[in-house]
Amino acid sequence: MANWEAAFAEIKRGSDEILIEEELIERLKLGKPLKIKAGFDPTAPDIHLGHTVLINKLRTFQQLGHEVIFLIGDFTALIGDPTGKNATRKPLTPEQILENAKTYQEQVFKILDPDKTSIRFNSQWMDKLGAAGLIKLAASQTVARMLERDDFKKRYANGQAIAIHEFLYPLVQGWDSVALESDVELGGTDQRFNLLMGRELQKSQGQPQQTVLMMPLLEGLDGVQKMSKSLNNYIGITDAPNEMFGKIMSISDELMWRYFDLLSFRPIAEIEQLKSDVDVGKNPRDVKIELAKEIIARFHSHEAAQAALQDFIQRFQKNAIPDDMPELEISVDKQDIGIANLLKQANLVSSTSDAMRMIKQGAVKIDGEKINDTRLTLSAGSTAVYQVGKRKFARISLQ
Repeated sequence: MANWEAAFAEIKRGSDEILIEEELIERLKLGKPLKIKAGFDPTAPDIHLGHTVLINKLRTFQQLGHEVIFLIGDFTALIGDPTGKNATRKPLTPEQILENAKTYQEQVFKILDPDKTSIRFNSQWMDKLGAAGLIKLAASQTVARMLERDDFKKRYANGQAIAIHEFLYPLVQGWDSVALESDVELGGTDQRFNLLMGRELQKSQGQPQQTVLMMPLLEGLDGVQKMSKSLNNYIGITDAPNEMFGKIMSISDELMWRYFDLLSFRPIAEIEQLKSDVDVGKNPRDVKIELAKEIIARFHSHEAAQAALQDFIQRFQKNAIPDDMPELEISVDKQDIGIANLLKQANLVSSTSDAMRMIKQGAVKIDGEKINDTRLTLSAGSTAVYQVGKRKFARISLQ
C-alpha cells in the first residue's frame, strides 16, 4: 500500500462523506502538508465527547504531518448557529464568548499537540471585513439559495421566523475558508450546507476549492439524539473519572461500537477483533470497560482510569447487578418524571405508594447509589440502571 493510500484509509475512518474524494486523493499524492480547518463556536464553557469526534480527526491529520487549524468562531458565535434549530438562536455576549473560548483552548490540547496546532479566531478577519465587506459578501448569494438549506426550508414552510442575520452564518463560515485558504474543512453531517458554502466562496475568489470531510454526529447516552448539554445526554471531557466511567458503562452494547469507531484511537483491526470476541461469547461489559479506561486515561490519566474501574467494581459488581436486565425507553412528560411514577411505569413496583415505601426503606438505587428522596425527579436524555430490592433491575432511557 502506498503512503497516500494508508493515509487516506486513516482519514476516511469513521467519516460519513468526503466531498470530493478524488480531489483529496490527488492532494495527498503530492505529499505536501495541507491546511486542515475545523471551526468551533464557543457557545458553552466545556467540550463534550461529541465535540471530540472532529478534534480526533484533526489529530489524525496532525499525525500525518498536516497543518491543523483549530478555529474558534468568536465572530460567528455572535450570530448564533441556526443549524438544526426551529427558532432563532439567542446570540451570546462578547464576554461569554471570550470566557468560553479560553476554556476551549485549554481543553483541546488534551487531544491535539499544542506545538503543531494553530488556534485562530474568525473575528481577526471578519472585523477587518467591515460592514461594507459583509454586505458585498451577502450579495454573492440569493435568498432562494439560502432556502435550499434544510432547516431554513422547514421553518419557512411552517411559517416560523427566520431572522436576516441567520443567513449570514453560512456566509461567514464559508469566508473563514477563504481567509485561511483551507485545503480541507471538517464538520458534522448537519453542517453540509455551511461546508459547501466554503467551496463556493473559494471558487468565487479564484482559490482551489477545499475538500469537505463530514463526520457523523455522536449519539448521546440515550442512543437516540445527538450528544448535547441541553439534552443532558452528554459526557463532558472534564467530568470526574468515576462519573465518566459510570456514564460510559451505561450506554447500550450496540452504541458501544459506535463510540469505539468515533472515539477510540485503537487500530481498526483491534476493534474488529473485539467485535469477534463478543460474537463468540466475550462479555460486552468487559469490552466497554476497555473503552471507558481508554477515554478516561486520555482526559485524566491511566491511574485515574484504573481507580475508576476499581470504584465501579466495588459499587456495581459487589452489589451483584446482573449482566442481563430489561432495557426500557420511557417517554417523559414536560422533561421530567417523578421517581415513584418512573418505577411504576418500569414495572419495578406495583404502585407509586409501593415505590414510596421502598424508597423510604432504602431499597431503591440508581446506578448503585441508594436514594432516599421520594420527590426526586428525572430528566429526559438520561440512561441509568434502576434497582428495587435485591432482584429487580432495569436499564431505563428517558426520552
